[in-house]
Amino acid sequence: METSPAATNNPAPTSAPTSANSAVATAATAIVNIASLVTNDPSLGDGTPLGLIQDAAVVIEGDRVVWVGESSKAPATDNRVDAAGRAVVPGFVDSHSHLVFAGDRTAEFNARMSGQPYKAGGIRTTVAATRAATDAELSANVARFMREALRQGTTTFETKSGYGLTVEDEARALRIAAEHTDEVTYLGAHIVSPDYADDPAAYVELVTGEMLDACAPYARWVDVFCEKGAFDGDQARAILTAGKAKGLHPRVHANQLSYGPGVQLAVELDAASADHCTHLTDADVDALASGDTVATLLPGAEFSTRAEWPDARRLLDAGVTVALSTDCNPGSSFTSSVPFCIALAVRDMRMTPDEALWSATAGGAAALRRTDIGRLTAGARADLAILDAPSHVHLAYRPGVPLVAEVWRQGVRRG
Repeated sequence: METSPAATNNPAPTSAPTSANSAVATAATAIVNIASLVTNDPSLGDGTPLGLIQDAAVVIEGDRVVWVGESSKAPATDNRVDAAGRAVVPGFVDSHSHLVFAGDRTAEFNARMSGQPYKAGGIRTTVAATRAATDAELSANVARFMREALRQGTTTFETKSGYGLTVEDEARALRIAAEHTDEVTYLGAHIVSPDYADDPAAYVELVTGEMLDACAPYARWVDVFCEKGAFDGDQARAILTAGKAKGLHPRVHANQLSYGPGVQLAVELDAASADHCTHLTDADVDALASGDTVATLLPGAEFSTRAEWPDARRLLDAGVTVALSTDCNPGSSFTSSVPFCIALAVRDMRMTPDEALWSATAGGAAALRRTDIGRLTAGARADLAILDAPSHVHLAYRPGVPLVAEVWRQGVRRG
Protein backbone atom coordinates (compact mmCIF):
# COMPACT_ATOMS: atom_id res chain seq x y z
CA MET A 1 0.00 0.00 0.00
CA GLU A 2 1.23 3.49 -0.74
CA THR A 3 1.91 5.86 2.09
CA SER A 4 2.18 9.60 2.33
CA PRO A 5 3.52 11.97 4.99
CA ALA A 6 1.06 12.69 7.78
CA ALA A 7 -0.05 16.23 8.40
CA THR A 8 1.05 16.78 11.99
CA ASN A 9 2.44 19.36 14.35
CA ASN A 10 5.93 18.07 13.58
CA PRO A 11 5.80 16.55 10.09
CA ALA A 12 8.73 14.32 9.22
CA PRO A 13 10.89 15.42 6.32
CA THR A 14 10.29 13.88 2.94
CA SER A 15 12.08 14.33 -0.32
CA ALA A 16 11.05 13.70 -3.89
CA PRO A 17 13.49 11.25 -5.49
CA THR A 18 15.87 12.70 -8.04
CA SER A 19 16.96 10.88 -11.13
CA ALA A 20 19.33 7.98 -10.57
CA ASN A 21 21.56 9.59 -13.19
CA SER A 22 21.69 13.02 -11.54
CA ALA A 23 24.96 14.90 -11.78
CA VAL A 24 27.13 14.23 -8.75
CA ALA A 25 29.08 17.03 -7.06
CA THR A 26 32.78 16.50 -6.43
CA ALA A 27 32.17 16.54 -2.65
CA ALA A 28 30.18 13.34 -2.93
CA THR A 29 31.28 9.99 -1.51
CA ALA A 30 30.95 6.70 -3.37
CA ILE A 31 30.70 3.44 -1.46
CA VAL A 32 31.85 0.86 -3.99
CA ASN A 33 32.54 -2.87 -4.23
CA ILE A 34 29.26 -3.76 -2.47
CA ALA A 35 28.56 -7.47 -2.92
CA SER A 36 24.79 -7.06 -2.55
CA LEU A 37 22.88 -3.79 -2.17
CA VAL A 38 19.31 -3.74 -0.86
CA THR A 39 17.51 -0.70 -2.30
CA ASN A 40 13.87 -1.61 -1.48
CA ASP A 41 12.99 -0.37 -4.97
CA PRO A 42 11.56 -3.19 -7.12
CA SER A 43 12.28 -1.20 -10.29
CA LEU A 44 15.99 -1.70 -9.65
CA GLY A 45 18.29 -4.70 -9.69
CA ASP A 46 16.62 -8.10 -9.59
CA GLY A 47 13.07 -6.71 -9.63
CA THR A 48 12.10 -8.18 -6.26
CA PRO A 49 10.67 -5.99 -3.48
CA LEU A 50 14.23 -5.64 -2.15
CA GLY A 51 15.53 -4.34 -5.49
CA LEU A 52 18.83 -6.21 -5.03
CA ILE A 53 21.80 -4.96 -7.03
CA GLN A 54 24.90 -7.17 -7.16
CA ASP A 55 28.43 -5.70 -7.29
CA ALA A 56 26.91 -2.31 -6.52
CA ALA A 57 27.76 1.22 -5.45
CA VAL A 58 25.98 4.01 -3.58
CA VAL A 59 26.87 7.67 -4.00
CA ILE A 60 26.12 10.08 -1.15
CA GLU A 61 26.10 13.85 -1.23
CA GLY A 62 25.33 15.67 2.00
CA ASP A 63 22.63 13.70 3.82
CA ARG A 64 21.13 12.17 0.66
CA VAL A 65 21.69 9.29 -1.70
CA VAL A 66 22.19 10.71 -5.19
CA TRP A 67 23.02 7.58 -7.20
CA VAL A 68 22.82 3.78 -6.94
CA GLY A 69 23.82 1.17 -9.48
CA GLU A 70 26.52 -1.24 -10.54
CA SER A 71 29.91 -0.46 -9.04
CA SER A 72 31.60 -0.31 -12.45
CA LYS A 73 29.23 2.47 -13.52
CA ALA A 74 29.59 4.68 -10.43
CA PRO A 75 30.28 8.34 -11.29
CA ALA A 76 33.59 9.90 -10.31
CA THR A 77 33.70 11.39 -6.82
CA ASP A 78 36.42 12.90 -4.66
CA ASN A 79 35.82 10.31 -1.92
CA ARG A 80 35.57 6.56 -2.31
CA VAL A 81 34.92 3.95 0.37
CA ASP A 82 35.59 0.29 -0.39
CA ALA A 83 32.89 -1.98 1.03
CA ALA A 84 35.25 -4.90 0.42
CA GLY A 85 32.61 -7.26 -0.90
CA ARG A 86 30.19 -6.81 1.97
CA ALA A 87 26.41 -6.31 1.83
CA VAL A 88 24.72 -2.94 2.34
CA VAL A 89 21.16 -2.52 3.58
CA PRO A 90 19.04 0.55 4.42
CA GLY A 91 19.31 1.67 8.03
CA PHE A 92 16.75 -0.07 10.19
CA VAL A 93 13.62 1.91 11.07
CA ASP A 94 12.50 1.10 14.62
CA SER A 95 8.97 2.44 14.61
CA HIS A 96 7.99 1.27 18.11
CA SER A 97 10.03 1.75 21.29
CA HIS A 98 9.64 3.03 24.85
CA LEU A 99 12.99 4.58 25.75
CA VAL A 100 12.10 7.32 28.24
CA PHE A 101 12.20 5.42 31.51
CA ALA A 102 14.24 4.72 34.61
CA GLY A 103 14.67 1.63 36.72
CA ASP A 104 14.93 -2.07 36.06
CA ARG A 105 12.47 -4.97 36.00
CA THR A 106 14.91 -7.85 36.33
CA ALA A 107 12.89 -9.36 39.17
CA GLU A 108 9.75 -9.39 37.04
CA PHE A 109 11.59 -11.02 34.14
CA ASN A 110 13.10 -13.61 36.46
CA ALA A 111 9.67 -14.43 37.92
CA ARG A 112 8.14 -14.69 34.45
CA MET A 113 10.88 -17.06 33.30
CA SER A 114 10.08 -19.08 36.42
CA GLY A 115 6.48 -19.56 35.37
CA GLN A 116 4.49 -16.46 36.29
CA PRO A 117 2.43 -15.01 33.38
CA TYR A 118 2.99 -11.53 31.95
CA LYS A 119 0.39 -8.88 32.87
CA ALA A 120 0.18 -5.26 31.76
CA GLY A 121 0.23 -4.01 35.36
CA GLY A 122 3.99 -4.41 35.60
CA ILE A 123 4.23 -1.01 33.95
CA ARG A 124 3.49 0.56 37.35
CA THR A 125 6.94 -0.43 38.61
CA THR A 126 8.60 1.58 35.85
CA VAL A 127 6.21 4.49 36.42
CA ALA A 128 7.42 4.84 40.01
CA ALA A 129 11.09 4.75 39.00
CA THR A 130 10.60 7.17 36.11
CA ARG A 131 8.78 9.72 38.22
CA ALA A 132 11.66 9.63 40.72
CA ALA A 133 14.37 10.15 38.06
CA THR A 134 15.84 13.49 37.08
CA ASP A 135 15.60 14.94 33.59
CA ALA A 136 19.33 14.38 33.15
CA GLU A 137 19.03 10.71 34.10
CA LEU A 138 16.17 10.12 31.70
CA SER A 139 17.92 11.91 28.84
CA ALA A 140 21.12 9.95 29.45
CA ASN A 141 19.15 6.69 29.31
CA VAL A 142 17.55 7.63 25.99
CA ALA A 143 20.93 8.59 24.53
CA ARG A 144 22.49 5.33 25.73
CA PHE A 145 19.79 3.14 24.22
CA MET A 146 19.89 5.05 20.94
CA ARG A 147 23.67 4.66 20.72
CA GLU A 148 23.25 0.98 21.42
CA ALA A 149 20.66 0.64 18.66
CA LEU A 150 22.69 2.74 16.21
CA ARG A 151 25.65 0.38 16.59
CA GLN A 152 23.29 -2.39 15.47
CA GLY A 153 22.14 -0.52 12.36
CA THR A 154 19.07 1.43 13.53
CA THR A 155 19.09 4.92 12.03
CA THR A 156 15.49 6.04 12.71
CA PHE A 157 13.91 5.78 16.14
CA GLU A 158 10.32 6.29 17.27
CA THR A 159 9.83 6.52 21.02
CA LYS A 160 6.97 7.16 23.40
CA SER A 161 6.04 8.61 26.74
CA GLY A 162 3.88 6.45 29.01
CA TYR A 163 5.92 5.95 32.16
CA GLY A 164 5.01 9.22 33.86
CA LEU A 165 1.20 9.28 33.77
CA THR A 166 0.95 12.76 35.27
CA VAL A 167 0.69 15.97 33.28
CA GLU A 168 4.16 17.09 34.32
CA ASP A 169 5.87 13.72 33.89
CA GLU A 170 4.34 12.94 30.50
CA ALA A 171 5.21 16.38 29.17
CA ARG A 172 8.81 16.15 30.35
CA ALA A 173 9.14 12.64 28.86
CA LEU A 174 8.09 13.96 25.46
CA ARG A 175 10.29 17.03 25.76
CA ILE A 176 13.26 14.77 26.50
CA ALA A 177 12.36 12.38 23.68
CA ALA A 178 12.11 15.29 21.23
CA GLU A 179 15.72 16.20 22.04
CA HIS A 180 16.77 12.87 20.52
CA THR A 181 14.32 12.10 17.70
CA ASP A 182 11.61 13.67 15.52
CA GLU A 183 9.41 10.57 15.89
CA VAL A 184 7.80 11.22 19.29
CA THR A 185 4.56 9.61 20.49
CA TYR A 186 2.24 10.73 23.29
CA LEU A 187 1.25 7.62 25.26
CA GLY A 188 -0.40 9.03 28.36
CA ALA A 189 -2.85 6.17 27.80
CA HIS A 190 -0.33 3.42 28.51
CA ILE A 191 -2.28 2.22 31.56
CA VAL A 192 -4.64 3.98 33.92
CA SER A 193 -2.42 5.93 36.31
CA PRO A 194 -2.16 4.36 39.78
CA ASP A 195 -3.34 7.75 41.06
CA TYR A 196 -6.69 7.16 39.31
CA ALA A 197 -7.08 3.43 39.95
CA ASP A 198 -10.54 4.00 41.44
CA ASP A 199 -11.70 6.44 38.75
CA PRO A 200 -10.54 5.44 35.24
CA ALA A 201 -13.01 7.83 33.62
CA ALA A 202 -11.36 10.77 35.34
CA TYR A 203 -7.98 9.61 34.04
CA VAL A 204 -9.30 9.42 30.48
CA GLU A 205 -10.59 12.97 30.95
CA LEU A 206 -7.11 14.04 32.06
CA VAL A 207 -5.41 12.27 29.15
CA THR A 208 -7.75 13.91 26.63
CA GLY A 209 -7.65 17.32 28.31
CA GLU A 210 -4.94 18.95 30.41
CA MET A 211 -2.33 16.26 29.75
CA LEU A 212 -2.91 16.34 26.00
CA ASP A 213 -2.64 20.14 25.97
CA ALA A 214 0.73 19.95 27.73
CA CYS A 215 2.08 17.12 25.59
CA ALA A 216 0.89 17.88 22.05
CA PRO A 217 3.55 20.51 21.28
CA TYR A 218 6.31 17.89 21.65
CA ALA A 219 4.69 14.98 19.80
CA ARG A 220 3.90 13.84 16.28
CA TRP A 221 1.75 10.84 17.28
CA VAL A 222 -0.88 9.78 19.83
CA ASP A 223 -1.06 6.17 21.02
CA VAL A 224 -3.21 4.09 23.36
CA PHE A 225 -2.87 0.61 24.86
CA CYS A 226 -6.26 -0.83 23.87
CA GLU A 227 -6.32 -3.99 25.94
CA LYS A 228 -7.92 -5.69 28.91
CA GLY A 229 -6.31 -4.16 31.98
CA ALA A 230 -5.61 -0.92 30.12
CA PHE A 231 -8.20 0.92 27.95
CA ASP A 232 -11.33 -0.44 26.30
CA GLY A 233 -12.55 0.44 22.81
CA ASP A 234 -14.67 3.41 23.84
CA GLN A 235 -11.90 4.90 25.96
CA ALA A 236 -9.34 4.33 23.21
CA ARG A 237 -11.58 6.01 20.64
CA ALA A 238 -12.00 9.06 22.86
CA ILE A 239 -8.25 9.35 23.43
CA LEU A 240 -7.27 8.94 19.78
CA THR A 241 -10.00 11.30 18.58
CA ALA A 242 -8.88 13.98 21.03
CA GLY A 243 -5.29 13.54 19.87
CA LYS A 244 -6.32 13.90 16.23
CA ALA A 245 -8.13 17.12 17.08
CA LYS A 246 -4.80 18.44 18.40
CA GLY A 247 -2.99 17.52 15.19
CA LEU A 248 -1.49 14.23 16.39
CA HIS A 249 -1.84 11.16 14.19
CA PRO A 250 -2.97 7.86 15.78
CA ARG A 251 -1.06 4.67 16.46
CA VAL A 252 -2.53 1.84 18.54
CA HIS A 253 -1.19 -0.90 20.81
CA ALA A 254 -3.68 -3.45 19.51
CA ASN A 255 -4.61 -7.07 20.19
CA GLN A 256 -1.45 -7.99 22.07
CA LEU A 257 -2.78 -10.03 24.97
CA SER A 258 -6.26 -10.92 23.73
CA TYR A 259 -8.80 -10.42 20.97
CA GLY A 260 -10.33 -6.96 21.06
CA PRO A 261 -11.36 -3.84 19.14
CA GLY A 262 -7.90 -2.28 18.78
CA VAL A 263 -7.05 -3.32 15.23
CA GLN A 264 -10.37 -2.36 13.69
CA LEU A 265 -10.39 0.92 15.62
CA ALA A 266 -6.92 1.65 14.24
CA VAL A 267 -8.05 1.08 10.67
CA GLU A 268 -11.25 3.08 11.17
CA LEU A 269 -9.28 6.09 12.46
CA ASP A 270 -6.58 5.73 9.78
CA ALA A 271 -3.91 5.01 12.37
CA ALA A 272 -0.45 4.74 10.87
CA SER A 273 0.06 1.44 12.64
CA ALA A 274 -1.60 -1.20 14.76
CA ASP A 275 1.17 -2.64 16.90
CA HIS A 276 1.51 -6.20 18.25
CA CYS A 277 -1.41 -7.79 16.29
CA THR A 278 -1.02 -11.13 18.04
CA HIS A 279 -4.69 -12.12 18.41
CA LEU A 280 -6.51 -11.44 15.14
CA THR A 281 -9.85 -12.49 13.74
CA ASP A 282 -10.40 -12.87 10.02
CA ALA A 283 -12.25 -9.53 10.13
CA ASP A 284 -9.18 -7.89 11.71
CA VAL A 285 -6.93 -9.21 8.95
CA ASP A 286 -9.39 -8.12 6.27
CA ALA A 287 -9.56 -4.64 7.78
CA LEU A 288 -5.77 -4.29 7.76
CA ALA A 289 -5.57 -5.55 4.19
CA SER A 290 -8.16 -3.05 2.98
CA GLY A 291 -6.76 0.00 4.76
CA ASP A 292 -3.51 1.94 5.03
CA THR A 293 -2.73 0.92 8.62
CA VAL A 294 0.52 -1.01 8.94
CA ALA A 295 0.65 -4.10 11.17
CA THR A 296 3.77 -3.64 13.29
CA LEU A 297 5.02 -6.92 14.75
CA LEU A 298 7.23 -6.93 17.84
CA PRO A 299 8.76 -10.38 18.29
CA GLY A 300 10.96 -9.27 21.18
CA ALA A 301 7.80 -9.08 23.30
CA GLU A 302 6.78 -12.64 22.53
CA PHE A 303 10.33 -13.84 23.14
CA SER A 304 10.53 -12.09 26.51
CA THR A 305 7.07 -13.11 27.71
CA ARG A 306 6.84 -16.61 26.20
CA ALA A 307 3.60 -15.54 24.57
CA GLU A 308 1.99 -16.75 21.38
CA TRP A 309 3.81 -15.56 18.24
CA PRO A 310 1.97 -13.29 15.79
CA ASP A 311 1.22 -15.05 12.51
CA ALA A 312 3.14 -12.87 10.09
CA ARG A 313 2.57 -15.35 7.27
CA ARG A 314 -1.19 -14.92 7.58
CA LEU A 315 -0.88 -11.15 7.36
CA LEU A 316 1.56 -11.13 4.46
CA ASP A 317 -0.46 -13.62 2.45
CA ALA A 318 -3.52 -11.39 2.92
CA GLY A 319 -1.65 -8.40 1.48
CA VAL A 320 -1.17 -6.51 4.76
CA THR A 321 1.82 -4.16 5.00
CA VAL A 322 3.97 -5.43 7.88
CA ALA A 323 6.61 -3.60 9.91
CA LEU A 324 9.07 -5.19 12.30
CA SER A 325 10.32 -3.34 15.39
CA THR A 326 11.91 -3.94 18.78
CA ASP A 327 9.32 -2.61 21.26
CA CYS A 328 12.37 -1.80 23.40
CA ASN A 329 11.06 -1.33 26.94
CA PRO A 330 12.15 -2.43 30.41
CA GLY A 331 9.32 -4.87 31.04
CA SER A 332 8.30 -7.02 28.09
CA SER A 333 10.99 -6.56 25.41
CA PHE A 334 14.27 -5.19 26.69
CA THR A 335 16.17 -5.39 23.41
CA SER A 336 17.31 -2.63 21.07
CA SER A 337 18.49 -5.09 18.41
CA VAL A 338 16.58 -5.10 15.13
CA PRO A 339 18.84 -7.89 13.77
CA PHE A 340 17.73 -10.05 16.70
CA CYS A 341 14.08 -9.30 15.87
CA ILE A 342 14.71 -10.17 12.22
CA ALA A 343 16.07 -13.56 13.26
CA LEU A 344 13.06 -14.18 15.52
CA ALA A 345 10.63 -13.17 12.77
CA VAL A 346 12.20 -15.61 10.33
CA ARG A 347 12.48 -18.48 12.81
CA ASP A 348 9.22 -18.14 14.73
CA MET A 349 6.84 -15.89 12.75
CA ARG A 350 7.19 -17.61 9.35
CA MET A 351 8.68 -14.64 7.51
CA THR A 352 11.32 -15.11 4.83
CA PRO A 353 14.66 -13.33 5.31
CA ASP A 354 13.71 -10.93 2.50
CA GLU A 355 10.33 -10.13 4.08
CA ALA A 356 11.83 -9.60 7.52
CA LEU A 357 14.47 -7.18 6.24
CA TRP A 358 11.91 -5.27 4.15
CA SER A 359 9.61 -5.01 7.17
CA ALA A 360 12.44 -3.72 9.39
CA THR A 361 13.33 -1.00 6.87
CA ALA A 362 10.66 -0.02 4.34
CA GLY A 363 7.91 -1.45 6.55
CA GLY A 364 9.04 0.67 9.49
CA ALA A 365 9.11 3.71 7.24
CA ALA A 366 5.53 2.98 6.15
CA ALA A 367 4.52 2.69 9.83
CA LEU A 368 5.88 6.22 10.30
CA ARG A 369 4.40 7.39 7.00
CA ARG A 370 7.83 8.38 5.78
CA THR A 371 9.08 8.21 2.20
CA ASP A 372 12.61 9.45 2.78
CA ILE A 373 13.90 6.51 4.85
CA GLY A 374 13.89 2.72 4.69
CA ARG A 375 15.23 2.60 1.15
CA LEU A 376 18.43 3.36 -0.74
CA THR A 377 17.49 5.18 -3.92
CA ALA A 378 18.24 8.60 -5.31
CA GLY A 379 16.65 11.23 -3.08
CA ALA A 380 16.42 9.06 0.02
CA ARG A 381 18.18 9.94 3.25
CA ALA A 382 21.66 8.44 3.33
CA ASP A 383 21.02 5.96 6.14
CA LEU A 384 22.64 2.58 5.65
CA ALA A 385 24.39 -0.31 7.35
CA ILE A 386 27.38 -2.20 5.97
CA LEU A 387 27.21 -5.82 7.07
CA ASP A 388 30.21 -8.02 7.76
CA ALA A 389 28.63 -10.56 5.42
CA PRO A 390 28.05 -10.92 1.67
CA SER A 391 24.24 -10.99 1.94
CA HIS A 392 21.43 -9.60 4.10
CA VAL A 393 20.27 -13.19 4.62
CA HIS A 394 23.07 -13.55 7.20
CA LEU A 395 21.03 -11.37 9.58
CA ALA A 396 18.77 -14.38 10.13
CA TYR A 397 21.28 -17.06 9.15
CA ARG A 398 23.76 -16.01 11.88
CA PRO A 399 21.53 -14.96 14.80
CA GLY A 400 23.21 -13.21 17.69
CA VAL A 401 26.36 -12.38 15.71
CA PRO A 402 27.20 -8.63 15.55
CA LEU A 403 27.22 -8.35 11.76
CA VAL A 404 26.80 -4.56 11.45
CA ALA A 405 30.32 -3.35 10.63
CA GLU A 406 29.56 0.31 9.80
CA VAL A 407 26.56 2.61 10.04
CA TRP A 408 26.01 5.76 8.01
CA ARG A 409 23.29 8.10 9.25
CA GLN A 410 22.27 11.21 7.33
CA GLY A 411 25.37 10.77 5.18
CA VAL A 412 27.84 10.62 8.07
CA ARG A 413 29.81 7.52 8.96
CA ARG A 414 28.97 6.74 12.59
CA GLY A 415 31.35 3.82 13.05
